[in-house]
Amino acid sequence: MTRAYVLNGPNLNRLGSREPGIYGTGSYADLVALCERTGTEAGLDVQVRQTNHEGELVEWLHTAADEGASVVLNAGAWTHYSVAVRDACALLTGPLVEVHISNVHRREPFRHTSLISEIAAGVIVGLGLDGYRLALLHLAAR
Repeated sequence: MTRAYVLNGPNLNRLGSREPGIYGTGSYADLVALCERTGTEAGLDVQVRQTNHEGELVEWLHTAADEGASVVLNAGAWTHYSVAVRDACALLTGPLVEVHISNVHRREPFRHTSLISEIAAGVIVGLGLDGYRLALLHLAAR
C-alpha cells in the first residue's frame, strides 16, 4: 500500500472556528476523516498531521522524502515565506500536491506567491476541503 502524508501547517487545527466565511465550517476532525476515508477507498496508507511549529513540518517532510512517500501539503502561511519548508519539499522523491482551502488568488496580495508551487506536481486552490480528496485521488492514480 502506498503511503501518502497529508501535512497541514499553522492554524489549520482551528478549522470550523477560524474565519468560516473563508475556510468553511468543516472542522479539522472532518478534514482528517475525509482524508482517511478517501485514502482507504483509493488504496492509500494516509497519515494526516497538523502542526503550528515550522521545524516539525520540516521533519515530517524529511521523513516523507526518506520513505519516497507522496505528500499533500497545505503549508498555510509558510507557503508564502518559508524557504525552509520549500527546501524540505525539494527533497521529496514522491509526488507533492499543494492544497489551499481558500482561493489564495482572490485574497491579500501576499498570499498570491507560493514558494512551493514551482516544485509541486500540482496545485489545488479554492475547492474547500474537497481539494484534499481530489489531491489524494490524483496521487492514487499515479
